[in-house]
Amino acid sequence: MSDDRRTTGLMLPATADETPPGDSRLVSGAALREAMSWFATGVVVLTVGGDHVHGMTANAFSSVSLHPPLALCCVAHDATMHAAITATGSFGVSVLAAEQKDTARHFADRRRPRGLAQFDAVDWLPGPCTGAPLLAGALAWLECELTESFPGGDHSIFVGAVLAATRGSGDSGLLFFGGGYR
Repeated sequence: MSDDRRTTGLMLPATADETPPGDSRLVSGAALREAMSWFATGVVVLTVGGDHVHGMTANAFSSVSLHPPLALCCVAHDATMHAAITATGSFGVSVLAAEQKDTARHFADRRRPRGLAQFDAVDWLPGPCTGAPLLAGALAWLECELTESFPGGDHSIFVGAVLAATRGSGDSGLLFFGGGYR
């Protein structure tokens, strides 16, 4: 991005050549990714057990409601995890500790083994409610039953009823900020 588009720290709207076709009011995906990289998020590994066992590093995860207890995750349509959650109807969440950067990188690496073999590199236990692998050393674990799915552009927003929530022993979380782990 050229410097003439910055004024006192404020980013001006994208130019027409950076916008997606069809709506010149919308910013490009690259510009959105750049801006959102400066919003610190926690890092989780989403997991699914059973016949569609899979894990995926994510930062698009949030609590939704306490009554009833709900959480959401956003997953790209073309991700293996999308098909796994859809088929299984449940997912696990391991909230990563600061020292679990290698775990985050492992589950973000598209070259890792598929199926149960991808979990050979980490310690884990099957969740008692869903069977989803829950990763050892995490700060917290949730197990969710899929209750709703909403379209969100090239992603789906999966909302899950929280069946179990457990706190680990650590106190320093892994963050994603400025395009890297912190």
